[in-house]
Amino acid sequence: MKIFVLSGQNDAVHARHARALGATEFIAKPCDPPALQRALQKALAIQAAEVQGEGIAAEGLVGKSHAIQHLKSQISQYADSPFPVLIEGESGSGKELVARSLHHPSCRQTRPYFALNCAAIAPTLVEPSLFGYVKGAFTGAATNKSGYFEDAQDGTLFLDEIGELPLELQAKLLRVLENGEFQRVGETHLRHSRARIITATNRDLRQEIRKGAFRADLYHRLSVFTLRVPALREMDTDRHLLLDHFRLFYAQQSQVQPFELDAGARARWLDYPFPGNVRELRNIVIRLTTKHAGQRLSVAELEMELDLGQDADTPTVQYGLALEGQSVVEQATLHLERAKQFNLDDMLTAWERGYIEAALRIAKGNVTQAAKILGVNRTTLYSRMDADEK
Repeated sequence: MKIFVLSGQNDAVHARHARALGATEFIAKPCDPPALQRALQKALAIQAAEVQGEGIAAEGLVGKSHAIQHLKSQISQYADSPFPVLIEGESGSGKELVARSLHHPSCRQTRPYFALNCAAIAPTLVEPSLFGYVKGAFTGAATNKSGYFEDAQDGTLFLDEIGELPLELQAKLLRVLENGEFQRVGETHLRHSRARIITATNRDLRQEIRKGAFRADLYHRLSVFTLRVPALREMDTDRHLLLDHFRLFYAQQSQVQPFELDAGARARWLDYPFPGNVRELRNIVIRLTTKHAGQRLSVAELEMELDLGQDADTPTVQYGLALEGQSVVEQATLHLERAKQFNLDDMLTAWERGYIEAALRIAKGNVTQAAKILGVNRTTLYSRMDADEK
């Protein structure tokens, strides 16, 4: 799905941050409707090409680094195995591409492949989606309907963000993994699944087990084989290979000349940490292709598309209290005596923003998990994040 953000908060920091989070484009209000229409049409054309598997999925994993070569070797080893595979990696690193790479070259390549993001649907809908339901099982169940396990038959079922699966459903998933048995919601008839299960997570499930949020027996059943997808910052010059791969692909799909980066911009490309991983890199290339087709870009033009706001806009040094071995009152006293200018609201906002950013890093971008770390509910955390951005 291509996501466009339309907002009146149109400063560069918000635009870059939205793009780093996965938005294809950030459009400031008021927008020009014909320009928006052209941008949407280009995005739909690109999406159609991706869905058809031209270029990206067909070529599989791009890279020559040791980390990618090791991952490719593991995929080749595990592809034909009937046992579950757990894929670990940060958001945007390409876990679903790895799952497809396990399915397509395998003996199941002609069999169905289904994917379900456990974090993308309401918890109450996960069970009927996985196992199906019978007519009258719950309000709105007007007909009998099969679920993913049934539809996958003896193919592959990919469960993304498995760490988000509610505890009460983890026991039912464990039963399917152990003996292949499941029931549609609202029926007693036992059904059997022969699908191979591949799961993915951006969480540390071992830590979730210690917190009581994930079953240890399910973890051990899912992780017969474990694959780790490297973060983009660990892939060295593969970032240049991915740049060239995507810019040529999207230029061809858009029927324009590909852009180029000058020497300084290519060096800056390697220095940028890509917090959104390959997903962010791809979206940056899409935007550069749309805006600068056939042009040679400098560092300044490239940095307009990078998310540099975190480093520039978090005044932790100016407002932080970092003196160890003293009470809070002693630290505050010394800070007020030394500060030439002080604003209590700014200082508290900076500390709050710092703790939120720290929790999001620990949780690898998962807002629900970050809220647990901070001891607040998810709604409160979203409100605090919105308030900080304003």
